[in-house]
Amino acid sequence: MHRRIKIRHLQALVEIVRQRSLKRAAERLYLTQPAISRSLAELEDIVGARLLERGRAGIALTPQGEHFHGFAQKSLSALELGIAGIEDAGREGALTLRVGALPSVAARLMPEIVVQSTIMAPELRLTIADGSHDHLTAQLRGGLLDVVIGRLGAPETMRGLSFTQLYLEDVAFVVRPGHPILEAPEFRRIVDWPVIYPPPWAAIRPFVERLFIAEGIPEPKRRIETVSGAFGRVHTRQSDAIWIITTGVIANELAEGRLIRLPIETGGTEGPVGLMTRASEPETPERQLFRLATDQALAVQYPDTGGA
Repeated sequence: MHRRIKIRHLQALVEIVRQRSLKRAAERLYLTQPAISRSLAELEDIVGARLLERGRAGIALTPQGEHFHGFAQKSLSALELGIAGIEDAGREGALTLRVGALPSVAARLMPEIVVQSTIMAPELRLTIADGSHDHLTAQLRGGLLDVVIGRLGAPETMRGLSFTQLYLEDVAFVVRPGHPILEAPEFRRIVDWPVIYPPPWAAIRPFVERLFIAEGIPEPKRRIETVSGAFGRVHTRQSDAIWIITTGVIANELAEGRLIRLPIETGGTEGPVGLMTRASEPETPERQLFRLATDQALAVQYPDTGGA
């Protein structure tokens, strides 16, 4: 159960107690008040006890809260010492963390992770590689990467690796604005146009295959198999192709209206996105910092829910 507790949960509790106000604590952590309230509620649910009481005198710790608050403070203090150690070492020579980011993370979450890690430890140099799930996990196992962030792959691709889930993400079918299928967006009509389809080594391929089987539709014969986000964005906007892709890859395009998500049911394509490391290796200060930056980035990306 303790593995469900995230740094943002501890930060929320400690800052609320320090400020004796949800509003002021949210401002200090650059969150909305609903987001910090959600983090506190999640923490109380995880530990199975109410930690704070709200009364006329303000916010006060419960007996269980008094006990837990001390450990929360010690945990954050230990993390701060670790970050300070990175900074000290950075004065002698730059430390690096080699990160592999799958396309959905590289496009949406990774830029904010870089912002947060720069704030916390500007001396830490990130080297970022992108690619398919098989490629990045192979590099992680081979010691060429220190951490990979992306969608959980098939069991055979995860041998020797540990996985910490961050959030769930589904698959979308997207087209250019004005595509003919938008007049009658039905699943059976997808095969009437060329399809950009995930290749066999893509983490989402099994989910997409099962979706077509469930709908009783054969796999598209006219298809281009690729995980290239750069190709998919350009080709989809310049043609009548239908692109099947993880939502994180095209989140910005959807928000800006440059691509349109077909309103068809894609239930069952949800998959966990998280951090992957070598299972046999102990945690390092660099990876601890990266986890903290990731947690903060999630809070920024999903402010109304306190993270994904």
